[in-house]
Formats: sequence, C-alpha cells, structure tokens
Amino acid sequence: VQLQASGGGLVQAGGSLRLSCAATGFTLDPLAVGWFRQGPGKEREGISCISRRDMSTDGTTYYEDSVKGRFTISRDNAKNTVYLQMHNLKPEDTAVYYCAIDFRDLGCTEVDGVKTDEFDYWGQGTQVTVSS
Repeated sequence: VQLQASGGGLVQAGGSLRLSCAATGFTLDPLAVGWFRQGPGKEREGISCISRRDMSTDGTTYYEDSVKGRFTISRDNAKNTVYLQMHNLKPEDTAVYYCAIDFRDLGCTEVDGVKTDEFDYWGQGTQVTVSS
C-alpha cells in the first residue's frame, strides 16, 4: 500500500504545474483526499481537499484562501489518481507538497476546511520551487 505525490519541479512565477497523488495497493475512489504543503521554516498546512465521493458528485472541494482561484483539485478514477492543478504560481507557493487520505471523511468540510489531524495516511512529498 503506497501513496505517492509527484509532479513537482522548478517553475517561474506565473507558471503552472500539475501535481499527482497516485495510490498503489488500494483505490482512492471514493475516499476523501487532501493536499498539504510545508514551506521552509513553516508548519505543514492544508491547502485543498476533496471530500468522499457520493452518488451525485465527485465530492465537495475546498481551497484555502491563498490558493483559491489558482489551484484546482480533481479525481481521475480510471488512473486511481487525484490531481492538484496549480496556475499563476508565486514564490510563496514554494514548499514540499504532500497528499493524504481521510478514510472517515472527517477532514474536508466547507465549514472547517482541511482538518489535518483527520487525515490518516500520508504519502511522500514532492518539491515545488517557484522562482521570482
């Protein structure tokens, strides 16, 4: 069982990257998935999540204010992957990015946003560096 974030790299300010969160050994659908980042000298923060998929939607999405309008989280169930599309990147987006699974669907809500402590299983991170 493994969860792996990938797709990071070095990009100039204003550029774009797409991060992937791929699972092996288990199925991401319909679990809640979150994206987190930890910048230099900073604590890990939750920046986006997609709640458990239900009969009518792929799940409710949430974005932290600093990434709202620039980042988009989405599922590709055929590839067992959750993506984080990032546009208009800024130097302050520089961080190691992680994805994690919330088996109980408690960590991604419109009211409370991304609740880091509710995420149960974490993958390896991927470095994103944005140059000015």
